[in-house]
Amino acid sequence: MKTKKIELEVDFIGGEKPLTAKEEKELSEYFKNTKLKSRKSILQVPKKRKSLTKA
Repeated sequence: MKTKKIELEVDFIGGEKPLTAKEEKELSEYFKNTKLKSRKSILQVPKKRKSLTKA
């Protein structure tokens, strides 16, 4: 079954005013932190250990 996509006619999201310098900095920090968290979670994937017992 095909899903229907609704396209919204939106020029601005969150208001018509541009972001303030403080808001831009906060968004930048947020995206940087989420990027670092995703990198850390990728690096922390446990590796499979080889069995030390002989069969």
